[in-house]
Amino acid sequence: MTLPKSFKLSKDVQAARRNGKPIVALESTVITHGLPHGENLRLARELEAIVRAEGATPATIAVLDGRICVGLDEKQLVEVGGLEEPLKLSSRDLGAAVATKGSGGTTVAATCTVAALAGIRVFATGGIGGVHRGESWDISADLAELAKQPVLLVCAGAKAILDVPATLEQFETLGVPVVGYQTNEFPAFYSIESGLQTGARVENASEAAELAQTHWQLGGGGILLAAPPPKESALPRDQVERWIEQAITEGEAQGIKGQAVSPFLLKRVSELSGGKSLQVNLALLKNNARIAAQVAKQLSKPKKTV
Repeated sequence: MTLPKSFKLSKDVQAARRNGKPIVALESTVITHGLPHGENLRLARELEAIVRAEGATPATIAVLDGRICVGLDEKQLVEVGGLEEPLKLSSRDLGAAVATKGSGGTTVAATCTVAALAGIRVFATGGIGGVHRGESWDISADLAELAKQPVLLVCAGAKAILDVPATLEQFETLGVPVVGYQTNEFPAFYSIESGLQTGARVENASEAAELAQTHWQLGGGGILLAAPPPKESALPRDQVERWIEQAITEGEAQGIKGQAVSPFLLKRVSELSGGKSLQVNLALLKNNARIAAQVAKQLSKPKKTV
């Protein structure tokens, strides 16, 4: 596979690709925009360690000085974590970032694009973007990008600050299978239950890999594998809703718009919850990385034919 000239693969990712070993893509906006300095690097290192412990190679994706990095060494990870004014890069922004030699974190959409180009089939994140509450026209690029890229995305559902029912409708329209991992109910990010159903269910990584292989053999694009947050960390849905509604009201009063909305709401919910929502976020990110590595290992085995 010929890669774009702007791509820079880490030695570990190069070796894994060359030898057909499992690789898990990890997005970097959680490092550049999701957590405070210090905490962001600790999490990034932990996620990579979890993927390695499961027998896969982590490929944290970011853009540094116009180079699209697929896999970061320690020096690059520190650089990404310490960027003072990092760009928040969706798929539409990658070309401009490369041309202007920019640096920043990749969203779910951009990471999907890069992972697919690099031949990486499994990607772990926290929660996917979606349809914004009260603004049905405001739809994250994450959805359309996942629909067209042959990548399995492991997440804890859509971010709870979004219109989750409308987001699920968009997945149906775009032809993206929504698969519950050991559940029939679509998780609500901070909470286990959303009251909404998934389209299918798998019990383990082997079943997830088989479903993905079959979907791709039949011409399908991306797949959403929704894993609930760990029970010991999850929060009651009704309480989370109260925090979100207050955060939305405050954000509207302050004129927060565009790409600034999600970071503001997530930060404010964390403050209102006394840090509890942040702890759930950290727990589910680690859980998703573990599941993704297990699925990647299964996908690296000889393929079945339909």
